[in-house]
Amino acid sequence: MSNITTAQTIGPFSHAAWQWAVDTTSAEQLHTSAATITINGTIYDGDGTPINDAQIEAWQPDSAGAEAAQALPGFRRVPSGEQGEFSLRLSQCVAPTSGTPATFITVFARGLVKHQFSAVFLDDDSGLADSPILTQVPAARRPTLIARKTAPGVYHWDIWMQSDKETAFFDYV
Repeated sequence: MSNITTAQTIGPFSHAAWQWAVDTTSAEQLHTSAATITINGTIYDGDGTPINDAQIEAWQPDSAGAEAAQALPGFRRVPSGEQGEFSLRLSQCVAPTSGTPATFITVFARGLVKHQFSAVFLDDDSGLADSPILTQVPAARRPTLIARKTAPGVYHWDIWMQSDKETAFFDYV
């Protein structure tokens, strides 16, 4: 018997279609005049199974100046690995007291007919309590948007597509 769920048998199959696309995870590929941070994590489905064929896009609108040498300043697209792992290396372009997201996220995955939008905040940002975006999220759900610092310049943030741990996702109109 296969371990594939019915949701895994319908597209879009972005992991296969986009492997040629932008992947700016390596140090050699990121040209920035700003300090950098890395956000590592795992993307999970509702059963807690890692999703091994997702695409995570990150967008940092404030990084255009710092990443002028990049082909697409402020943009990253990385596939999840075999165990659902991902790593985003980003320019740190916002002040750690601003309450501004470190990056905005879009998630594409099998069985996800409509991509999902989220944002990642850093736990050492002293402006989180006054964040105009974060304060719109119910208090119990805010921790799903906050990456924990694990080492200098390194953070951990998991994406949960469903379950009681589900990451807060946003609708944009």
